[in-house]
Amino acid sequence: MEAIFTSDSSLEQVNKACARVGIKPGERFLLVRIGTATLQFFRGGALVKSYVISTSKQPPSNIRNSLGTPRGLHEVAERIGGGQPPGMVFKSRVSTGRHYSELPEAANEGNLITSRILWLRGLEAGVNQGGDVDTYGRYIYIHGTNHEDRLGQPLSAGCILMRNLDIVELFEELRTGDKVLIVD
Repeated sequence: MEAIFTSDSSLEQVNKACARVGIKPGERFLLVRIGTATLQFFRGGALVKSYVISTSKQPPSNIRNSLGTPRGLHEVAERIGGGQPPGMVFKSRVSTGRHYSELPEAANEGNLITSRILWLRGLEAGVNQGGDVDTYGRYIYIHGTNHEDRLGQPLSAGCILMRNLDIVELFEELRTGDKVLIVD
């Protein structure tokens, strides 16, 4: 039987993770659960909203080139794409000026980075920060996808994928420095 997590246990998990690295969790934070394919947004310690997501096709991993979703405590390092329409495709974190539906079918087969990008930075030295385990250096994002119908199942090459309207909504709520805890 899968454990049910209350916002109290979620808050406790985030507080413990922050305490390990000597920082405060802040007003807003995200809890990503790889096993249940959910992302929970908390404000002031209260659950605001839960989203269906997808994480990596590969097992979770913090190691460079593993294509796994990294675990541990992170922060939003950069917010990219504000003001762009939902479904806009990004290449190298720059808008292409095209919605994914405007691209040839072959271009839509893979996972595209769409709508918004929340670029994550690991906060745990040797776990998800530095050397061969650096989340930021691996370009791990929370972003929209052109495969919304497949959310809830393993889909990415390490990133956290969301519905386009969901990532736009979440992007407006979060700020650089907000904490993100990724757990199994």
